[in-house]
Amino acid sequence: MGKLKALNKNLNLFDKRIILRLDLNVPLKEGKVTDKTRINKIIPILKNFIERKAKIILISHLGRPNGKPDEKLSLKPISYILKNLLNTKIHFSNENYGSAVIEKSKKIKSGEVLLLENIRFNKEEETNEKYFAKELSKIGDIYVNEAFSCSHRAHASVCEITKYIDSYAGELLCEEVDMISLLVNKAKKPVSCIIGGSKISTKIGILTNLAKKMQTIVIVGAMANNFIKYKGYNIGKSLFEKDQDNLVKNIIKTSKANKCKLIIPEDVIVAKSYESMAQLKSINEIDDSDLILDIGKKTLEKICNIVDESKTILWNGPAGYFENEKFFIGSNKIAKKITENTKNKSLISIAGGGDTVAAINKSGCSNGFTYISTAGGAFLELLEGKILPGIKVLEINE
Repeated sequence: MGKLKALNKNLNLFDKRIILRLDLNVPLKEGKVTDKTRINKIIPILKNFIERKAKIILISHLGRPNGKPDEKLSLKPISYILKNLLNTKIHFSNENYGSAVIEKSKKIKSGEVLLLENIRFNKEEETNEKYFAKELSKIGDIYVNEAFSCSHRAHASVCEITKYIDSYAGELLCEEVDMISLLVNKAKKPVSCIIGGSKISTKIGILTNLAKKMQTIVIVGAMANNFIKYKGYNIGKSLFEKDQDNLVKNIIKTSKANKCKLIIPEDVIVAKSYESMAQLKSINEIDDSDLILDIGKKTLEKICNIVDESKTILWNGPAGYFENEKFFIGSNKIAKKITENTKNKSLISIAGGGDTVAAINKSGCSNGFTYISTAGGAFLELLEGKILPGIKVLEINE
């Protein structure tokens, strides 16, 4: 990956129209935002542009409206939140491109914000249409991408727009790319990762790439059930992905070839249903009626020892069905152990993925990690070593 073209912090932005591509794809319930994490994260960036007296034009998407307007996916509720968080005037536009929007972008005062309607109300966004991107570029003088979580998408407001306007990587985007690059290429050793999730097929590229760079990989969550089953143990009624033995075999083979320790649970918490009594069992004691819903005490102790031995750690995927308090023990302890070691300066810790972030928030450890990524697909694809189109267009050609 090349060096990114970052916006100079000393650049005079007075009266300049800044198109800021954000990811304000936040959960809504009955028209109200239920989780403001992504909004709160971008507030310091917005305040900086306000202080520098720029005219700030915000572009974002929300949900999957399939290229047509959907009142339930309007960004208007977010404008009310911004009004409460920012000491400036927030304008909202029901349109997101065209002559009327260009005129609005020129009329707002320096230090004010113009939030455009959901960019995915236009089908041309997701098809990366040239004429649409060119029209978007007319709304501003400078384009800044602060939507790392969308940068694996070749969409008009992420990629094509950069051909028609002076474009930069934002501060948070650069930080995220730098942290993941550090983890994959320059991390302090020993480096370990804890990987979970329900489908091994979605993580095969990541596991294969990380097995070549990490000293230890711990498999948890429903994905671990595939490994337990592959080794000949009964997993009862537990969630697993069918017909994936070859993937499991290849990951084990790659890990051995690269001298990467591959750890799977040796004991687990099971129940007969998601709501019934929890029981600790060794993996050789599981019966046909059991559901594996968390890691057991010995496995948890082993993971804590790995955290102690590590200088850098990645966590992507909860250890179990953390939404239920009975099966939150593993994820909770992992979050607190990583936080403890991060705070005493012995560990660089990076976490990412929606469920992982939710588990960390539930444990009260959101401030206990070196870096927490709110990105999903982009975070995983960069870990996998893939080229992200939204990042590629912001690289400096040297």
